[in-house]
Amino acid sequence: MSPWQAEQVDTTPETAPLIRPALPADVRAIRTIVDPYAEERILLAKDLVDFYEAVPEFLVAEDPGSGQVIGCGALHVMWEDLGEVRTLAVRRDRLGTGVGHQLLEALLQRARDYRLARVFCLTFEVGFFSGHGFAPIEGEVVDREVYLELLLSRDDGIAEFLDLARVKPNTLGNTRMLRQLD
Repeated sequence: MSPWQAEQVDTTPETAPLIRPALPADVRAIRTIVDPYAEERILLAKDLVDFYEAVPEFLVAEDPGSGQVIGCGALHVMWEDLGEVRTLAVRRDRLGTGVGHQLLEALLQRARDYRLARVFCLTFEVGFFSGHGFAPIEGEVVDREVYLELLLSRDDGIAEFLDLARVKPNTLGNTRMLRQLD
């Protein structure tokens, strides 16, 4: 079962996860959630230090009963009007409970709060993201000047967005998707 299969959202306050900014103390739980998907090449594998460096980008879903982290996702700002949803994952025993939906909606709200106009993702889960207003990217998404600036980044996510050949072996089969925000 993929991390994005159709989810039934339970909005009961007692069972709804708390979506909150990640803390450094959450990093090992985040990695535990991400690692099985990385082993299956659904998500990109990351070193522990990369997760620590990205803590400010992450939101986590916390189980209200146990306080355990049950899902995670990050919003990476790519340009003045563009962000990327990264590392969106839910603990396998919580798939189908709406946690992924709630995390994605919170990340999109964060993008709106940053006044971003568009959000990118690279995914195998086209149906999940399509259901949240994302569409496959066709053609150029940024003008030439921005493209040339983005080329200077060493970030693999930006290389994926630009569809550069150097990231192709890691991204084969993934779909580049974009959502316009309201």
